Amino acid sequence: MKSTYKYLLAEAAGVNYRTFQRWLSQNQGKLAELGAKPRSRILPPKAVQWICEQYGIDW
Repeated sequence: MKSTYKYLLAEAAGVNYRTFQRWLSQNQGKLAELGAKPRSRILPPKAVQWICEQYGIDW
């Protein structure tokens, strides 16, 4: 995995960016542990991997 923009993951999940942000806000604590900041546009590799596993996104 590599760092990825949130909007690209939202597109891959087939949801609106705003909906994707809501999904992420529900898991803010876990994402913070993985190095993702709430307002950042790019997610670190560990966070991308966790999100893909959690939401079934083929990346």
